[in-house]
Parts: sequence; structure tokens; C-alpha cells
Amino acid sequence: MGLLDNESIPRRKMTLFFVIDTSGSMVGSKIGSVNDAIENVLPMIGEISDENPDAEINVAALEFSTGTRWLYDEPKDAKEFIWQQVEADGLTSLGEACRELNQKLSRNGGFMSSPSGCFAPAIILLSDGGPTDDFAGGLQVLQGNSWFKNAIKIAIAIGDDADKDVLKQFTGSLEAVITVHNIEALKKMIRIIAITSSQIGSKSTSATDATKQEQVIEKVNKAAADVQGAETAAAPAPASGDSYDEWD
Repeated sequence: MGLLDNESIPRRKMTLFFVIDTSGSMVGSKIGSVNDAIENVLPMIGEISDENPDAEINVAALEFSTGTRWLYDEPKDAKEFIWQQVEADGLTSLGEACRELNQKLSRNGGFMSSPSGCFAPAIILLSDGGPTDDFAGGLQVLQGNSWFKNAIKIAIAIGDDADKDVLKQFTGSLEAVITVHNIEALKKMIRIIAITSSQIGSKSTSATDATKQEQVIEKVNKAAADVQGAETAAAPAPASGDSYDEWD
């Protein structure tokens, strides 16, 4: 019998949140790539969870356009999370998404109530534009949340029109914002960030370790350097007046 087969040793839980812009500007290849990438990475996250003696990895997904919607009412084990294809339409209610995320990042009626305890979550935000509602107010509420303060926070800016300053405010640093300019870069970075955040977010750390946020940023930025069409704070896009995007 393996260690993880012993039900007397409950593992803590770590929830990986996907927060996905499904506004009208995401229509076509952008939202199609997001659907494809997340659906395909879920089994990989499930394997990481199965092999992890410290934590079980759960997944939650919140889409925001004109309003917000959780794909499921509670986080699910990665292998049991059947991806629901999201569609693009409407505005960009990122402020409302922040408020909704704040409600779920709690033990009382939220997603952080595991009897065996929880690691801080990992949150991946994907957006291709700027908020159309009260983002500042929503973010201020969320920034007062202790789970959010300690969470791994990474954002994917999808294309030239993404508001990287907004994403920087969400993650806390520009180094935690990765910009992608084509379909393949978007798919690869979703996979890299989801796997890296799952691996690092679900392990125990010592006082001598860098923070989990710092570890994820370092590994993700290093990996992004090898992805054509991915841009980081350390390796910006070539200086040019032309658009670097290719979404056809």
C-alpha cells in the first residue's frame, strides 16, 4: 500500500484558480486556445496531485464578461474537473470578478474550508483588454483578503491590447505578467504556468525558501524565454511601431 492510499493521513488541499476573460474581444482563436489549453492541462495537474504526498490539488474556474460565472459551485479534483467550453461575449467585469474571488477565498461559505487544511491558492488571470467596471474598488476589497495576499498570482496578457498595468496591479509585479502574441504561445504559457504553479503551490516550504510567488515567477520567466511569441518584463517584444500579434 502506498502512502497516498492510507486514508488515515489526510492531505492538505491547494486550489488552482483560473480567472478567465470571456469578453467579446476574446472571440475566435483566443477563447478557442484557452479552452483547448486548459482542457489538456487538467490531466497533467491530476498526475501532479496524485504523486504529491503533501497536498491534493483542486481546480476552480471563474469566467468574467458582463458579469461573472463559476464553472462549478465548488473546486473539483483536477481529474474530475470536466472542462466546460467557455464562449466570448460582452464586456469585461474584472472588478466584479475580484469581488467574487474575494468571497470564495474564505473558510466560511467559501472554497478554503478543507478539514485537513489548505495551502495558499494559485491564481492564474487571463485577459486581452481592460476592465469596463470598477476594477480599483474590486481589487481593493480583494487585496484585503489574507488568502489572496499569500497566493501565487500570475497573469497572462493576451495580445497588444491587454492592459498590463491592470494585470500588474492584480499580481503585484510586472514580472508576474506574461504577454503572449499568438495561439501557440498562449497555449504553451497556460500549460507552463498551470503546471509550475501546481508543483510549487502544493509543496511544503521552509523558512529558508524563497516565497512560492518568487519561485513561480523565476521558473515561468525562464521557460517563457524559450517560447516564441511570449514576452516578459525581462525580455520585452522587439521595439517596433507594428503590432506583434498574430491571432489568425
